[in-house]
Amino acid sequence: MLTRRLPPTVEPYRAAANQETIEGLVDLEKLTRLKDEVGPQQGSAIVKLQFDVDTQRRHLIDGELEADLMVPCRRCLQPMPVSVTSHFKLAVVSDDASAAEVPSDYEPVLVNNEQLDLLGAVEDELILSLPQVVYHDEADCAVSREQMSSGDASIEKAARPDNPFDVLKSLKGKI
Repeated sequence: MLTRRLPPTVEPYRAAANQETIEGLVDLEKLTRLKDEVGPQQGSAIVKLQFDVDTQRRHLIDGELEADLMVPCRRCLQPMPVSVTSHFKLAVVSDDASAAEVPSDYEPVLVNNEQLDLLGAVEDELILSLPQVVYHDEADCAVSREQMSSGDASIEKAARPDNPFDVLKSLKGKI
């Protein structure tokens, strides 16, 4: 079982030149943007990052992450467990001009002063990997089936209101 913590920063150019692999855990409690998105979390995300340099001398990161999160149900807003996994490819860039040249298979990740904020990059990937909409099963949800319906289907539609253009029709006939 993996027990080592992922370092908060890394020198990506050196790691790529040495084709390093970094594996570790990230404490979900420390990820403030994730907390703002889906609420407080407990536990850890498992992260594996493989650094490499391609034939065009681009510094690349091939990453995988896995986490068990508590995400609010969109019906009842009660937290529910969701497993998130992601496989991602990052290209290390030092400025916006370099980011424009990154192949479409990769997402650019900005490096400041030769240091990459690993925790920020992992948090970005976790947020991007969240499912768009999460619901409990109807039997498990705190919102009942009656509360989910938006009205009674047996009610007849109300009579159409007067058309404001009827006045124009009557004026047209007087010309």
